[in-house]
Amino acid sequence: MTTVANQRSQESSTFNWRKIVLPISVFLVVAFFLAPILWQVLTSFKVNEDISAVPSVYVPRRLTLEHYQSLFVRRPFTSYILNSAFVSITSTVLALGLGAPAAYVLARMRLPGEKIILATILIVTLFPAVLLFLGLLEVVKYLDLGNNYLALIIPYTAINLPLTILVMRSFFQQLPKDLEDSARVDGFSTVQMLTQIVLPMTLPALATTGILTFIAAWNEFIFALTFITRESMKTIPVATAQLSGASVFEIPYGPIAAATVLGTLPLVVLVLVFQRKIVQGLTAGAVKG
Repeated sequence: MTTVANQRSQESSTFNWRKIVLPISVFLVVAFFLAPILWQVLTSFKVNEDISAVPSVYVPRRLTLEHYQSLFVRRPFTSYILNSAFVSITSTVLALGLGAPAAYVLARMRLPGEKIILATILIVTLFPAVLLFLGLLEVVKYLDLGNNYLALIIPYTAINLPLTILVMRSFFQQLPKDLEDSARVDGFSTVQMLTQIVLPMTLPALATTGILTFIAAWNEFIFALTFITRESMKTIPVATAQLSGASVFEIPYGPIAAATVLGTLPLVVLVLVFQRKIVQGLTAGAVKG
């Protein structure tokens, strides 16, 4: 009896608390980060009485699509979405189109002052975009690019280009050179080798870099607020920030919540569609094999 009691006491003393603590910790962390998002989504479907109710109504019993409808009836919200998509997609394509060849050159060819070039690119990536604001404002005025999509596409491309070069260069360095040597023997030019062999092998890197660039362009606010003043050309962040109520003292919480949900939904869909490529791009090179 004593031996059995000792065994039970040992089993109880060696109980693995990680099996309980770890799932609870993960749940609390996920809930902490998802709670604001869930609150915003619920607010976009609440009626105005529930939004302004005291105490707050956490789980609404009445749902409405009025806030979403008001976005498209009172303002050209469809144009805002298309504007953001056009500017973001164009700047992303340009950043990848210019950054990938530049990264390949830096990864494969020995250039004079290569370390200085890389150090300069790295330093530029550390600059906050707001430091470029006054200089870009003068350039936009001089070139008369106000209310022109180029006033956003060119800065977005230039700002995201250094990051694109650094990320793509690291992936090009991980590719075996034997394939490129074989392609040269078969008569491939540098451009053909890059487009037909190297870039298809770096699709995860292209997807990861492209999504990061797209998100940065989609969410940018300061340049879009200053360089674009025409209502039909505004992007989603600017249009959402400028939503107003029936009076100066009224804050349209419902329409703002609906606008933020619509503005975030394309990014969520994009990440979900390319989720596997993103994971491959982030983990590539982590394990040698």
